[in-house]
Amino acid sequence: MSRGELFDPLFGAAAVGPALSDRAWITALLDVEAALARAEADLGVIESGHAAAIDAAAKELAERTDPAELGRAAMAGGNPVIPLVGQLRAACESAGVPAAAVHKGATSQDILDTALMLLARRAGVLVVTDLRAAADAAAALARAHRDTLMAARTLGQQALPTTFGTLAATWCAGLDRAAGRLTAVLAELPVQFGGAAGTLAALHPNGLAVAAELATELGLADQGLPWHAERTRIGELAAALGVAAGAIAKTTTDIIALAASEVGEVSEDSPGGSSTMPHKRNAIAAITARAAARRVPGLVADALGSMDHELQRGAGAWHAEWETTTDLLRLTGGAAHRLAQSLTGLHVRPQAMARNLAVSKGLLLAERVTGALSAHTDAAREIVTAAATKENPELATDPAITEHLGPARLRELLDAAEYLGHARELVDRVLTERGGVAGLESRTVPPAAVDPGPTTPEASS
Repeated sequence: MSRGELFDPLFGAAAVGPALSDRAWITALLDVEAALARAEADLGVIESGHAAAIDAAAKELAERTDPAELGRAAMAGGNPVIPLVGQLRAACESAGVPAAAVHKGATSQDILDTALMLLARRAGVLVVTDLRAAADAAAALARAHRDTLMAARTLGQQALPTTFGTLAATWCAGLDRAAGRLTAVLAELPVQFGGAAGTLAALHPNGLAVAAELATELGLADQGLPWHAERTRIGELAAALGVAAGAIAKTTTDIIALAASEVGEVSEDSPGGSSTMPHKRNAIAAITARAAARRVPGLVADALGSMDHELQRGAGAWHAEWETTTDLLRLTGGAAHRLAQSLTGLHVRPQAMARNLAVSKGLLLAERVTGALSAHTDAAREIVTAAATKENPELATDPAITEHLGPARLRELLDAAEYLGHARELVDRVLTERGGVAGLESRTVPPAAVDPGPTTPEASS
């Protein structure tokens, strides 16, 4: 079960939620214990028969352990690993496995941190998949609307002409960059194995070899050295998720603004209604994606604020990371999923864009008119400013302007299609760069780590 059966579907986490559930946590913890036993057997630290029995018992416990019971049992020691190891030892006893062979040389933080890395990999793959789906949809919009004129807005006001393709290319570039960074961080998530105080004393002289073999077993990166109290990996993951949420939030904010009744330049394929107002057509996918993304920055701050673990083991700061990190993954994943739904079914309204371009009667070409007028008078800016701030401004008929620029020249200057700068080239650049794929796919999560674990099959429907 996921953590939020009522709200996960609404906020897009129906797929990623189960990969971060209590059951997923228990499964990951036991996956680490089983992998540790296999690694130690491969190196002759424990008997291979004992490792096989531990592996079988771990699989069985993952199915039947009650999260509520384990949670209550975790209160005494401050984490769920302690009672879970007790259960695993009891389950292995009938197979003749000595208690010392289970969890050998590990500390609770080794198991929990490594399980968190597994969960981050499994859920992170789903997040990246939906980020890339959203970026692909934005790229398709950019390609289709490379030449579709619209008003660019700065500080809430019409500024200059642009194209919808340029805006969509901006969305695409941000989402691609966020997906690439998150992919790189996921690929670098390491195993954690240091023993009681980070020295692997209980396994000397085999400790480093066991740590390396454990990483191989789980498909995680090598740790280099234990990172019990050195939390840059968690910080980097949180930051990458925060950047991804920011890229999502920028796109959804634009969609919501453009879907406003007075603007009407885009609409979603399946808009949401109102319980009382039959006329409402709300951009619900974008709205709920934005809602999920808005909760992420505070959690990023929580993760970064919890990096100050004292000496060899953090008291409280470590514990604060567990739900913070899983919530970051769940919210960012949900936001990415809902954004992909919004963009995939986004309807663009070129006629509304043309109508809105015409509302200002050429005022958004004031920069161009000023440039042309400056060839005739040093007061060009003052003249255009005065014309633009009249009660009913219209640059094409203002006497102070027509005194210097004739009607034909003004019609040319006020043609929005002829003042797009490099807009079309910028669209082409984004599409060409992502078409090369090199920058996006060169740093991928190792295949051994991409199993999404216990989750639903529709990762990005």
